[in-house]
Amino acid sequence: MKTFMAKTNEIDRKWYVIDAEGKVLGRLASEVSAILTGKNKPIYTPHVDTGDFVIIINAEKIKLTGNKLEQLNHTYHTGHPGGLKEIPYKRLIEEKPERIIELAVKGMLPKNKLGRKMIKKLKIYAGPEHKHEAQQPEVYEL
Repeated sequence: MKTFMAKTNEIDRKWYVIDAEGKVLGRLASEVSAILTGKNKPIYTPHVDTGDFVIIINAEKIKLTGNKLEQLNHTYHTGHPGGLKEIPYKRLIEEKPERIIELAVKGMLPKNKLGRKMIKKLKIYAGPEHKHEAQQPEVYEL
């Protein structure tokens, strides 16, 4: 029996809408990363992007357990000398709630060209509205 290998032109991609209201960040991010990589499909192939598109709405209503809201910081470097920056998650969720989910999902994807291609299929919106009605997305329940 031959091993099945998915080909990029044979993959049909679906669009899913996930409501993040009241969902825990890590559990939501792990489920979304599985959809983006295609691990929820029987045709999953590690070296081919077999995943679907994901739209996340109500990102501002995401839940962080414990004291993570006060204790966690998003750390990054600007590339200039002395350019290490830290933003507390409490401020990040007020200013850019989409960024928290994007960082969590991106950390669970492969760190290569394929992962960078997969993260582009993730669309995150702070409020309940999105602009992808034309793609006829299905509601995905976690």
